[in-house]
Amino acid sequence: MTDISTVALQPEPGHEPPGGTPQQREVSRSLWADGWRELRVRPLFWVSVLVVLMVTSMALVPGLWASGNPEQCLLQRGSQGPSAAHPFGFTFQGCDMWAKIVYGTSKSLAVGLMATIFTTLFGMLIGVLAGYYPGMTDSLLSRFTDIFFGIPFILGAVVFLAVIPERNVWTISAVLAVLSWPTFTRIMRGSVLGTKNRDFVDAARALGAKNKRIIVRHILPNSIAPIIVLSTIYLGIFVGSEATLTYLGVGFQRPNTTWGLLIAEGQPYALQGSPHLLYYPCAFLVLTVLAFIMLGDLLRDAFDPRGR
Repeated sequence: MTDISTVALQPEPGHEPPGGTPQQREVSRSLWADGWRELRVRPLFWVSVLVVLMVTSMALVPGLWASGNPEQCLLQRGSQGPSAAHPFGFTFQGCDMWAKIVYGTSKSLAVGLMATIFTTLFGMLIGVLAGYYPGMTDSLLSRFTDIFFGIPFILGAVVFLAVIPERNVWTISAVLAVLSWPTFTRIMRGSVLGTKNRDFVDAARALGAKNKRIIVRHILPNSIAPIIVLSTIYLGIFVGSEATLTYLGVGFQRPNTTWGLLIAEGQPYALQGSPHLLYYPCAFLVLTVLAFIMLGDLLRDAFDPRGR
């Protein structure tokens, strides 16, 4: 005989609780709470967050960090080294190096952020479709992904950007995203494959929930954690990639100001008695990329249950 109280507690078909059963939500809350508890006692986490916040504030409000005008240059001060009044010295054109570094943050960080958003959204979409719909859909999307896996990242970016007449934040971000989304797709597909056969998904399907509702309410919330971690790591990678492409001559061009341009212009003078022209922008670039990568690694260690 069926227990009447059990029947009464069952939701109507297609109206299961958002985010799954209470037990499922409790497990999810426990995972995030345990991850935060582990992160907040890690000094490296706070160091990474501090660097990320500092760089972000430089990009959003550069006037808080540099009072000088980065375009106000005097050739008489060209390549002058650090001094008490100007600890970062001057560029070869006589511009204040500190102001150049601060105002160059916005373009570099904008490319990293936009490329990460494009890559994450498109990679997640293809990954969810490939993981949730087996058979022909999965095979076609997987082979389509393999095509892009075969394109070398730096070589492909150089070729694509070389034929684009205007190189700005949107075009550079788009090229980086086109060459990077397959990794997100593979990670998302594997996460969806591990989630779609769990009991709460079968329960939602048995209650009559449509595929769209299952994906949005159950699959995505329980599969997105690896993508969040990967996005954090790739944001730093994209910042470094933009600087690399600009250094190679296929990224930003003057009159823009970016870390890649500062490195490219300072490299010839570094061996002529002005090493600060190269070392300072390189130091900020390395510190920023390292902060994002360390933050992503710490998030992965904290929120990956298999690593516990």
